[in-house]
Amino acid sequence: MTDRNTRLNISAAIASACVAAVLVGIKLWALGHTGALTIAASLADSAIDLMMSFAGLAAIVYASRPPDEDHGFGHSSAEDLAALGQALFLLGAAVVIGVAGARRLLTPEPPALADEGAGIAVMIVSIILTGALIAWQRYVAARTKNRVIEGASLQYIGDLIPNIGAICSLWASASFGLTSVDSAVAIATAGILVAGAFGIGRSAWHALMDREADPDTVAEIAAMARDWPGINGFHDLRTRSSGQRLFVNIHVEIDGRLPLTAAHDIGAGLRHAILEAFPQADVIIHHDPVRDPAELTPQGQVRDL
Repeated sequence: MTDRNTRLNISAAIASACVAAVLVGIKLWALGHTGALTIAASLADSAIDLMMSFAGLAAIVYASRPPDEDHGFGHSSAEDLAALGQALFLLGAAVVIGVAGARRLLTPEPPALADEGAGIAVMIVSIILTGALIAWQRYVAARTKNRVIEGASLQYIGDLIPNIGAICSLWASASFGLTSVDSAVAIATAGILVAGAFGIGRSAWHALMDREADPDTVAEIAAMARDWPGINGFHDLRTRSSGQRLFVNIHVEIDGRLPLTAAHDIGAGLRHAILEAFPQADVIIHHDPVRDPAELTPQGQVRDL
């Protein structure tokens, strides 16, 4: 399962880099022909996509390495670092695009756009390529829970709106000479990028700070431990996530009179059930023996029977 997920993640990262490279090329050509700020904004976004695609690919490959002597829990945090880098680059691009759009919007005579038809054609091709990439990324992210792929997918989804906005602004310029629409759409694009950057960055930051897994995951694991045959109770359930990995640590209470093998089998059964529900989990179960209260003295010592 892990090897298959790694191959899926790498395929999505390679597809992202290839699509981003194509989009950079055609948008650079369109910018030279139209001079549209919305295309410049979309070009900057695609250039960042290209850089982050290569960074994300490197992070995925590095994170797939098995644990070693210096990294007992593996290398999966590399994915969170890459996702945090994506967020920072997105935020920087948003600031540059927003400032440029505001300046052009406030200019008494903004520069006229040209060859809007060619620009519209390029943006339509961009939407088609981006839509196909998003479909594959969403398929991969749904199966591997990889934050880098999920973050890249959200980033490309955010690209669709600016691309549509660029088409609208070019059409408004060609049909009515409304060049100010280009600047307004660029500012709106900057706002979308800011929102996306904070969403990706928050998730990566929580993972790097070892925040507890989402409440639904914790509740599902707790329910499994509570209802598992042979387990009298549990405590100290701790979880955290790193990249696509989920780490689970739990103490289970098992009848202390059982043979060691039987007690081990009970804990192993629960561990396999958790792994079946969360294939990317790393599960550690501690066995705590419990006794019948009738066998204990008031001081908590075992009675001599």
